[in-house]
Amino acid sequence: MEAQEELVPVTPVEPPSVLRWRTMLAVPVAAAFAFALHLFIAKNEPPLEAHSYKLLYVEVIGVSILLALGRRFSPGLRRWMANMWPVFTAAIVFICIWDVITLGLRILPLPYFPGPAAVLRSLINDRFLLLDSTWHSLALLLGGYSLGVIAGLISGVCIGWSAPVRYWGMPLLKVVGPIPATAWIPLAMVLAPSAIVSSAALIALAVWFPVTMLTASGISNTRASYLDVARTLGAGPGYLIFRVAIPAALPNIFIGLFMGLGASFLTLVVAESVGVKSGLGWYVSWAQGWAEYGKVFAALIIMAAFFSTIMTLLFKLRDRVLVWQKGVIKW
Repeated sequence: MEAQEELVPVTPVEPPSVLRWRTMLAVPVAAAFAFALHLFIAKNEPPLEAHSYKLLYVEVIGVSILLALGRRFSPGLRRWMANMWPVFTAAIVFICIWDVITLGLRILPLPYFPGPAAVLRSLINDRFLLLDSTWHSLALLLGGYSLGVIAGLISGVCIGWSAPVRYWGMPLLKVVGPIPATAWIPLAMVLAPSAIVSSAALIALAVWFPVTMLTASGISNTRASYLDVARTLGAGPGYLIFRVAIPAALPNIFIGLFMGLGASFLTLVVAESVGVKSGLGWYVSWAQGWAEYGKVFAALIIMAAFFSTIMTLLFKLRDRVLVWQKGVIKW
């Protein structure tokens, strides 16, 4: 007897248009749910604080609906929304859970863990002070980072190219480099003429070590065949360094720049919290002293956006300079 064939049920596949619309409606639906839940649990919240938070949700719902309707007229907007909409939905769900845990169930102790409405109110009330602190942090970060990059490139090229400099420079690099820059704060505050100068010097020191180490490694590992061909064509030492060795070491140099940038963020916050009277690190220390933890969380949000933007710009620069390695390291 022939074996009877089994009928396998086929699951109906929804049209792509239905799936796209469900994805597009995820953000406004999640925002509307979070908004309704906040109205339910925020009965004893200060009126002004509640008003700002409610207004934010209304704006999110309105903008997301407009974007969902406008995606038909822009392919670029359609691709961006398809890529970012799940992230925005997850962020709204996270804020909703944060609201329930803090304001609704009171699981986390106050005032150390304020709700998202209190953080938003701190952002609005201190927007000018936060903007001024961000500006001072940016100026200090760029000054110290630039000094560290310049010093690191010079010392890295010298150590990587010259054997005598490598002989004396590597022991110094191995001894001084691994020491965290923040460990030098007491000495820097005594020797430097001002807190700003000491903070910039500490940031430069934090950047100098990884940039020097990776630059020296890239220069010393330049392929000998590149150098031999250049020498055969009559290239001098200057041409070999600036036209052969440094371009070949650029991937390593950018890795050092990324590592130095991460170290500079940490050093910036610590240095500002102990000496400088302005900046995001100072603002966090000041708010913590007054037990204004809503302001602390507001500053952390600004820091996240601030540092992430700078890192993104550095990655854009890397992709433009190293065109042949574009997309190898993604951010």
